[in-house]
Amino acid sequence: MSGPGDAAARAAALREAIRRHDHRYYVLDDPEIADHEYDALMRELVALEEEYPDLVTPDSPTQRVGAAPSASFPEVVHRVPMLSLANAFDGDEVRAFDRRIRERLGAQQGSGAQQSSGAQQGCAGEGSGARHNCAEEGGEPAVEYTGEVKIDGVAISLVYEGGRLVRGATRGDGARGEDVTANVRTIRAVPLRLLGGAPPARLEVRGEIFMPRAGFERMNDVQRERGERTYVNPRNAAAGALRQLDPAVTAGRPLSLYCHGMGAVSDDAALPYRHSDVLDTLASWGLPVSPHTKVLDGADACLAYHAEMGRCRDSLGYDIDGVVFKLNDLRAREVVGQVSRAPRWAVAYKFPAQEALTRLIGIDVQVGRTGTLTPVARLEPVMVGGATVTNATLHNQDEIERKDVRVGDAVWVRRAGDVIPEVIRIVPERRPEGTEPFRLPGRCPVCGSEAARAEGEVAVRCTGGLVCPAQRKQAIRHFASRRALDVEGLGWKLVDQLVERGMVSTVADIFGLEEDRLAELDRMGEKSARNLVEGIGRARRTTLDRFLYALGIRDVGEATASALAAHFGGLAALRKADADALTEVPDVGPVVAESVRRFFDDPRNEAIVDALTRELSWEETEPVRTETGSEAAGQAAALGQAAAPSRTAAPPPPLAGKTFVLTGTLDSMSRDDAKRRLQALGAKVTGSVSKRTDYVVAGESPGSKLDKAQSLGVPVLGEGGLAELLRRAEDG
Repeated sequence: MSGPGDAAARAAALREAIRRHDHRYYVLDDPEIADHEYDALMRELVALEEEYPDLVTPDSPTQRVGAAPSASFPEVVHRVPMLSLANAFDGDEVRAFDRRIRERLGAQQGSGAQQSSGAQQGCAGEGSGARHNCAEEGGEPAVEYTGEVKIDGVAISLVYEGGRLVRGATRGDGARGEDVTANVRTIRAVPLRLLGGAPPARLEVRGEIFMPRAGFERMNDVQRERGERTYVNPRNAAAGALRQLDPAVTAGRPLSLYCHGMGAVSDDAALPYRHSDVLDTLASWGLPVSPHTKVLDGADACLAYHAEMGRCRDSLGYDIDGVVFKLNDLRAREVVGQVSRAPRWAVAYKFPAQEALTRLIGIDVQVGRTGTLTPVARLEPVMVGGATVTNATLHNQDEIERKDVRVGDAVWVRRAGDVIPEVIRIVPERRPEGTEPFRLPGRCPVCGSEAARAEGEVAVRCTGGLVCPAQRKQAIRHFASRRALDVEGLGWKLVDQLVERGMVSTVADIFGLEEDRLAELDRMGEKSARNLVEGIGRARRTTLDRFLYALGIRDVGEATASALAAHFGGLAALRKADADALTEVPDVGPVVAESVRRFFDDPRNEAIVDALTRELSWEETEPVRTETGSEAAGQAAALGQAAAPSRTAAPPPPLAGKTFVLTGTLDSMSRDDAKRRLQALGAKVTGSVSKRTDYVVAGESPGSKLDKAQSLGVPVLGEGGLAELLRRAEDG
């Protein structure tokens, strides 16, 4: 750098580049450079500003966290009040809102404010190909609205002068708020300087600061690890982060922003007359705007939008509590006007509340398929998320103790979409006297077997295994499932009947079912009974790995079952193996080994396995042992050589050590079949792509796994390539 002049030019270029990359990363979610390249730009700018302090500007990216902690927040008077919104709670109230709008506009078809912005253009002439919703009630013209998601966050006012952020303020009481400029400057989604064309000399932008769910969960995980209090919901967390007296604390919180309108603007502003176009203009200046905003013609379209956003509500990545409908024509808004605290031209159509307060009247303990004891709160009935809730999960003993939940407490319950309702917190000041802490029992409440908690785990589990009645139905369903024994025709409802009528007590009883008795069951008949018996007959011939997976041994999934089958070759050797022998199996550690050993050590499970071996058959193979010998490794190291496979050991499978990922749809075989064939050849099949992946097999509609494989340089096989690889490996 030859001098201050060159340094100033370089610093300006760096600031502009960093602002552009911030916008692409935090607003557009479309980065164009890698993190290390971005870091290099920032480091260079920091170095320049340290060498030439006069180059530092208030809107420099290096100044996002620079203010000293504040003792309080100064008061801000909003030039244009930040109004509240009227609420609608059903479709009739939305239609009433629309009717009032049309009445105030005088149902002006093709005239007045409606015509001026193009919101109402009338019907297109015949043959034009245009479509327009020209009629609502009584043939009156439909009014154009914008539909926006109502983010459950914190309202914010941002003021830009000369394109630079000069103030951020909370809504407060609508007339006065708090100056939180130093904190707002730390939020990466908030541009410190506007991009694009010339904005007005003074521009006030209104929006919502919120915390995405993923960031909220990560933040709470950190709080738990530190043993500190967790946050109740993303909205409260966002509000708390925005009002931190130390901006450095706010900077560490995962906050974001969506803008939804304007407040006061200077007289030089040349802005569109449609709200939807205003949002597009804000986006062109680098301000984040929700991608879910939609222009809607009339009340019917508004109601359809509400239903659409309700369906996708849980997939947005952030919390919304409804949608907002706004008259799109800004000049028509002046005609419609406002009341003291709310505009007449907008309404919020809320979703059913997802949190509610009720009383906990009891705690039951349920036992799942894997034996997990789950505490369930019994509640006084309360409406949550549009449904009456009487039960809610308490998760586990640790959660009960962390929240200090007791019978008799007043509790807040949350229900989001189809998620099981959960108790999220208590109201301590409403706790009655004489309550006692709750503890899970030391024995299974159903079968009386010991209930144990493994080291390092939060779950308490029944050790009864296949003999626990509470686990019976789930164990049978799992045993008969497609990836296990694949008993065709044995569905969930039929399992319920078989267990409830005493026809099946353990999985071994499946093979004693007869057509005559099956035909007497509800919705069966002779043909269905015959088909089921035939399906049971086909399931008698299986493979050892599928049998092991079907047993439902804790911690033993498909991959582990395949590894155990390959390593021992037969069931007898596996049943006799001690923990040390089990841990010699690839990917089997002490925890899995203990689960396997505990299962086969239980005499009740042994009896069921013995009964099953009399009903089932599979081909046993020679054990396939991978080289684990430390002795061979030590000898090789002494000689300065790599450890060589033992000459007495069986040769490794053709694809041993190779990792595959399957994605998309295959025509010639199912993905399950492809997975089994690869595993039989010694390959490991996983669900995610990483640098350690050897091959990705891509069928039709492969999705994001293919993109990731290509970005990492992982070889990709089509279906033909997979077939050729399998043929060569299987032919040896």
